[in-house]
Amino acid sequence: MELARKPYILLVEDELILATLIKDNLVKNGYFVHHESNGQDGLKHFFSEKPDLVILDVMLSKMDGFTISKTIRNTDRKTPILFLTAKIKTDDVIKGFKSGGNDYLRKPFALEELLIRIRALLSQDRLADQSEIDAITIFHLGAFVFDSRRLRLTHQSGHSHKLTARESELLKLFCLHANQVLTKSSILFKVWGDDSFFHSRSMDVFISRIRKYLKADPSIELINLRGVGYKLVVDA
Repeated sequence: MELARKPYILLVEDELILATLIKDNLVKNGYFVHHESNGQDGLKHFFSEKPDLVILDVMLSKMDGFTISKTIRNTDRKTPILFLTAKIKTDDVIKGFKSGGNDYLRKPFALEELLIRIRALLSQDRLADQSEIDAITIFHLGAFVFDSRRLRLTHQSGHSHKLTARESELLKLFCLHANQVLTKSSILFKVWGDDSFFHSRSMDVFISRIRKYLKADPSIELINLRGVGYKLVVDA
């Protein structure tokens, strides 16, 4: 019987002690990890080996993490990129997402949190071009039909909810990643543009509203994975 291939992770980190700690931990948890200590070698390895996921330090010699991410995204919209950063300014985090990153983790961090985020990223569908995402407006969600362009969620009974633009944007994101984990930070930056406490509380309110709308179909559940994020569970 053929053995399943281990997920291939490229780690680009110039703090060697931290890199060794991360690599050893990931290997123990079933991943194949290749480490590079500078940006140029990391980018070269990405294009030669095509890993399943990239972990990038922001501050690197020869080429910084943002530049690596932008270069990757010129030809690859699919491979998840997770930034490791000691920077705490919101502008820096936004820059990371704009350069093509899927998620970020601030140093120092717990290795268990890194593992959780890696599992979440590897479980998500690969990125589609934004034009393709924008073109999708109709979603069949259990007993509902969701029209994101008209901001309308309609139950098969005929009852419908008129959504706000923010509710529609949030529900569309969950529909695009149904049955997959979305980290809280990635939702906040995608929908609100930053992960401030104020916007985090606002997101909780919007998610509560969406849950109420979806209660008419027990096969759909929007669950909170504490410390990780959210998952829209839709029975097949």
